[in-house]
Amino acid sequence: MKRFFKPVEKEGSFKKPALSAPCASAPVDGGIAGAEGEGEAGGKPEQKDPLKFLTWNANSLLLRVKNNWPEFSRFVQSLDPDAICVQEVRMPAAGSKGAPKNPSELKDDSSSSREEKKVLLRALSSPPFRNYHVWWSLSDTKYGGTALFVKKQFQPKKVSFFLNRAASKHEPDGRVIIAEFESYLLLNTYVPNNGWKDDENSFQRRRKWDQRMLDFVLQLEKPLIWCGDLNVSHQEIDVSHPDFFSNAKLNGYTPPDARDRGQPGFTLAERDRFSKILSQYRGKRMRIDYFLVSEQLKDRIVACDLHGHGIEQEGFYGSDHCPVSLELSPETLEPNAS
Repeated sequence: MKRFFKPVEKEGSFKKPALSAPCASAPVDGGIAGAEGEGEAGGKPEQKDPLKFLTWNANSLLLRVKNNWPEFSRFVQSLDPDAICVQEVRMPAAGSKGAPKNPSELKDDSSSSREEKKVLLRALSSPPFRNYHVWWSLSDTKYGGTALFVKKQFQPKKVSFFLNRAASKHEPDGRVIIAEFESYLLLNTYVPNNGWKDDENSFQRRRKWDQRMLDFVLQLEKPLIWCGDLNVSHQEIDVSHPDFFSNAKLNGYTPPDARDRGQPGFTLAERDRFSKILSQYRGKRMRIDYFLVSEQLKDRIVACDLHGHGIEQEGFYGSDHCPVSLELSPETLEPNAS
C-alpha cells in the first residue's frame, strides 16, 4: 500500500541533546569487535545491547539491491545502526514446489532463485552489511517477509519468529522476528493490511492479529522496542488528507459497519484497537512506520528520526516507505550500596 507523506521539517524528529555515547566499533572482516575502553582508567563499560536501531519497509529487498544499493549502503554506513529491521523482503523461503518450506533460509532450488540469492548475498557481504548477522523470516512466495540485521558484536539471547515465543514455528508470511537481549525485547513486524471487506483475509485477519498483539504486550516480562510497518495511522496528524482517507472506497463498496469504512490502515476500528494496545503499552510512536518503546525505556531515548520527506520521496531509497531510526542512551547502572 502506497504511503503519502506531507513534507516534514522540524516535527519529523525527536531529539534529546548531549546524551549519546559512541557505539562500539563495527566488526572488521566478519570478526567480533572488542569492547571500547577496556583497561583504561575511567573507561566506559562494554556495550552489551544495541542502542541504535533502523527500521525500513524495503518493498522488495532484491529490487533495492539492484536499483538503490549504493545510496542505501552509504546511508547505513553514515547512520551506523546496531540493528536493522526490514519488512517486505519479498524473497521466497527455501524448499522445492510442494515440499515443506524453511522460512529461515533463502530459496535456491532453481536457477533463477539461485541467481537471486547470489545477488542478494553478494550485496550483504559488502560493507557495511558484512558486519551484521542476519536472520530471515520468509513467506512461501515473493510476498511479505522480514529480516533482522544485528552487529556481530551483539549476541541476542534468543531469536524467535512467532508472537508466542515458546513456539518454534514462524508466523505466516514471515511477519515477525523477536530478538531478546539482556535488557529488552526487539520486535520487528510486518502487520497484515486490513483490506476492504469483512472476510477472513481482510477485516477478520486483522482483528485476530490485533488481539494477538494485545495479548503479547500484556504478557511482556521485559521492556519492548516494537518497530516495523504496523499498517495503521493512529491519528489524523499521521496522514496528509484525513477526510480523503476516512471516506476512501474500493469499487464503490461500503462496509456495513461504519467503523470499518475508509482506507485500510485508517479505519476507526483499526485505530481504536491500536489505541487499546498503546493504552497497555504506553509507547512512543511516529506516524506510519513506527518505533514504540516501553515506559521503562522512554527516558533513554536520544533521537527518533524520519529519514525521508516530500512528495518526491527523497530518502526513500526506491521504496514507498522511508527509513526510521531510534537511538537509546546506554543503560545507567545503579551504584553499589556501600
